[in-house]
Parts: sequence; C-alpha cells; structure tokens
Amino acid sequence: MTNGMVFALIGAALAALMAGIGSAKGVGLVGEAAAGVVSVDPSKFSKVLILQLLPGTQGLYGLLTAIILLSRVGIIGGTPAELTTAQGLAFLAAACPIAIVGLISAIFQGKTAAAGVGITAKKPEHNGKGIIMAAMVETYAILALLISILMIYNIAV
Repeated sequence: MTNGMVFALIGAALAALMAGIGSAKGVGLVGEAAAGVVSVDPSKFSKVLILQLLPGTQGLYGLLTAIILLSRVGIIGGTPAELTTAQGLAFLAAACPIAIVGLISAIFQGKTAAAGVGITAKKPEHNGKGIIMAAMVETYAILALLISILMIYNIAV
C-alpha cells in the first residue's frame, strides 16, 4: 500500500469519524432536552423527535463523503489505485471540509435544536420555528459536503 493510499484512507476515516462524533454529540444534546419534555407530556414525542434527528445528518454526510472517496480510489468496487503521496494528500484535504464542519455544525445544530425543544415544551404550535432555526445551521454542513465531493471528483487518479 502506497503512502498516497494511506493518506486517502485517513481522509475517509476522518470524514466519517469527525462528522459522526459531531452528530452523536448533537443528537445527544437534543435527546437530553427532549427526554425532559416527553417525561412531562408524552404527546410531544413526535415533535421533539424531529428536532433530535436534525443533527444526525452531518454524520450521514461524513459517511457519504467517505464512501465516495473510497470508491474513487478503488477500495470500494474496483481495484485500488496506486496513489502518489500528492494524490493521497489531496484526498485527505478534500475530506477536511465535511470532517471539520460536520463536527462543529452538528454540535451547534444540537444546541439550537435543544433550544427548539424548549419552544415545543412551552408552545407546541410554534415547533416549526424551532425546526427552522436548527435547519439554518444545516446549511453550512451541506456547503462543506458539496465542497468535499467536488474536490474528491476533481482529483486525477
């Protein structure tokens, strides 16, 4: 296995790992807030569950990026490429946007969604406002996903 392939694999691992950690933290934050609301009023479960799901998407974006990267270098569905160190470092760099933004945005989205749970607890008819506020944070994860994918597809193999 070449050094280039090692760097590419590190990139794929970081994309999935860091975005996944952020999602786990974000979903956990919302779950803690939601559990309190549901213990008082179980009928609000579906409303707070939607808020809890939102920070989980960054982990999916990291996983998608890792799968695309692994496919491009031939680890999934092909013959592994002989990558130069420069190519491997390029794949590692391409994984960084979703790895870093996925980690950070999922945590902040979790905090925003937890605040939305507070809205739902007091005024359930305004639940949509909490969802919109949390979804605004999602924008930056989507942009990072887009940049990572564009970079991965534009590295010559």
